[in-house]
Amino acid sequence: MADRKHGVPAPPTETTIRSEDWGCRELEGETFHRVLFQDVDMTEVVNRGSTFDECTFRNVRFNVSSHTDARFTGCTFTRCSFFDATFDGCKLTGSMFDGCTYGLLKVEGGDWSFVGLPGADLRGSVFERVRLREADLTGARCEGAKLLRCDLSGAWLRAADLTKCDLRGSDIGDLDPATVTLNKAVIDPYQATVVARALGLVVD
Repeated sequence: MADRKHGVPAPPTETTIRSEDWGCRELEGETFHRVLFQDVDMTEVVNRGSTFDECTFRNVRFNVSSHTDARFTGCTFTRCSFFDATFDGCKLTGSMFDGCTYGLLKVEGGDWSFVGLPGADLRGSVFERVRLREADLTGARCEGAKLLRCDLSGAWLRAADLTKCDLRGSDIGDLDPATVTLNKAVIDPYQATVVARALGLVVD
């Protein structure tokens, strides 16, 4: 399992929900604390404003699920699938993802600061207006992804592949061009100046 930033251990769980079918279930303002969700099917779940605090999800299917103003704080996601899942205005600070799949993941707004996504295959995913401060994107595969108007200040991006990634409007001031792949990445004029200066060029 991938390590959390700074070696912080995953929170322990206290109760378990195992092998349940929550498909198409509607969650409205529910609260779960330190619950282990094991082999749970959450396909097409509609989640409005529910809170999952320090929970662990193992082999959970979030495919085509929708989450609005929800909280997944300090959670651990292991071998979960997020195909065509949508997160709108959600808070996932401090959560860790390991061995998950993300095809067509869409994230709009919200706070994903300190999230761990090392090595994540985010090809084709969309993050727009998302706070990703100090997120761990080490070795992430973001070819063809969209990271639009995101706050990436302090994010760990070493060895990330940003080929053809649309970065327009995002804060990339901490990006080191020498440690990432930027082939055909799409940036705006201001970002071009930031990258040029990071390469030691003088912009006049």
